[in-house]
Amino acid sequence: MAPILLNCMGNDHNEYIKQQVQVKNPYLDTMEEDILYHFSLSTKTHNLPEMFGDIKFVCVGGSANRMKAFAQFIHQELELPGNPDEIRDICEGTDRYCMYKVGPVLSISHGMGVPSISIMLHELIKLLHHAQCRDVVLFRLGTSGGVGLAPGTVVITEKAVDYSFRPQFEQVVLGKVITRSTELDEGVANELLQYSSELENLPTVIGNTMCTHDFYEGQGRLDGALCSFSHEEKLEYLRKAYEAGVRNIEMESTVFAAMCRVCGLKAAVICVALLNRFDGDQITSSHDVLVEYQQRPQVLVSHFIKKRLGQIA
Repeated sequence: MAPILLNCMGNDHNEYIKQQVQVKNPYLDTMEEDILYHFSLSTKTHNLPEMFGDIKFVCVGGSANRMKAFAQFIHQELELPGNPDEIRDICEGTDRYCMYKVGPVLSISHGMGVPSISIMLHELIKLLHHAQCRDVVLFRLGTSGGVGLAPGTVVITEKAVDYSFRPQFEQVVLGKVITRSTELDEGVANELLQYSSELENLPTVIGNTMCTHDFYEGQGRLDGALCSFSHEEKLEYLRKAYEAGVRNIEMESTVFAAMCRVCGLKAAVICVALLNRFDGDQITSSHDVLVEYQQRPQVLVSHFIKKRLGQIA
């Protein structure tokens, strides 16, 4: 494998070398053992630096099957030895998440919604810290509802916003609300947008992503078991979102952006729009079309990784 190009990560070589994954918890240093329960890993039973110390890219997504497929895809793209069909789920001791290591890439599922991805992120960031990883870039790859976009459009998130279109995430800690910024790394986002122009059939935009608490009422859908608003009220809310720069809606981006930012991790959210929410609520595209749409963020991030590794010019 070609060496990682240091000049792709910044101008200051010394700054590059020092960028180790941070945790913001002084109590971790006092623990004899840290059990990453939902990964079925531990600092005492596993040599985490040996297992994960060379990780440079972490790709997370909701579906376990999709993240296994991505791991197999990136295995082929990086032209690594071995059979991609035989890659092993590192988290096979638990049924909460799946995890696959492919060279310098980690592919992990996070389930649906803020609570599920939050649990995964806590243990992932601790894992990267214990493994002494440096200069890691995190990507959330997913699907979403487009706001004023044609189905199949890939959205690179500029800011993850809440239901009021504010770039912030509210975390309740000991009964008090802590507000954290959800701005993502501008350089990584612009790099992704630039690379998207080098790929065929990959319509891509940068815009804000609205993160909601659920799939139905929180996203203004008319087709849930509960609905207390009119079609016109839904459209008015979507119009306000569009005017605020929102181009897609999903359920994980705010906590992902906030936790990565606090811990000094460069991160990006790349989601494909499966439909235009102005046109309806239900996803009606064929299975084959949806599979191709879902591969688009994977293709873009794969291209990014190969550029960073110097495998393509």
